[in-house]
This record gives sequence, C-alpha cells and structure tokens, in this order.
Amino acid sequence: MSDTADPNARPDPDSAPPRAVEKILSVEKAQRMAEFFSILGDPNRWRILSALALKEMRVRDLAAAVQMTESAVSHQLRILRTMRFVRYQKRGRNVVYGLKDHHIFNLYRDVSEHLDEAEDDD
Repeated sequence: MSDTADPNARPDPDSAPPRAVEKILSVEKAQRMAEFFSILGDPNRWRILSALALKEMRVRDLAAAVQMTESAVSHQLRILRTMRFVRYQKRGRNVVYGLKDHHIFNLYRDVSEHLDEAEDDD
C-alpha cells in the first residue's frame, strides 16, 4: 500500500473526525450571515460602499459622489451602520463615514474582483 494519498479521492464521510460537525454553521450564525448578506441586496448600498472604499466622506460629499439625495444616503448609512458595514466619526462639526474595518473593504474588493473575472468553463 502506498503512503501517498490520491489527490482526487473524495473523503469518506463515515471516517470524518467527530470535530468536523463542529465546523458546520450553527442555525443562529447562518441566520446572522443571511441577514448580513441581505443588506447587500441593494445596489445603492454597494455604490455607497464603493465610494467609502476610496475614502472617508461626509454625507454631503457621499451624496454627490453617488448622485443621491442627502436624505437617501443618510437612510442607507443608518442601515449600513446597524449591520456594522460602516462607522462614523465626529470631526469638529462634521460627521465623517468610512468602512467599518478591513473585513468590509476585503468583502467589497473580493466581490468586485470576482465579478470582473472572465467566466471559466467548468
């Protein structure tokens, strides 16, 4: 018998270690993930995230960048803030918005790059 494993062999589900079951998402986490991604179902939110991926902005500047009213942008920012996509910081009299952290930036970048890739024939 050879010591090298066949790289094309499928794992035997009956021989999987008991810890493998712990890696499956819990119902609660799966629900939270579904809610997280449902927020991204709005193209205006993607445009706001794309603008904030470039730089931090005030609502007025963000509204001009994405060609929406300040009221509409504020509404979308409230939703994005609730789900922790964006953060805000008061700077004097101004409130400046930015992406919450590198995870959100990476999510935006990865989705954008994925969509720009040429489709491979499977």
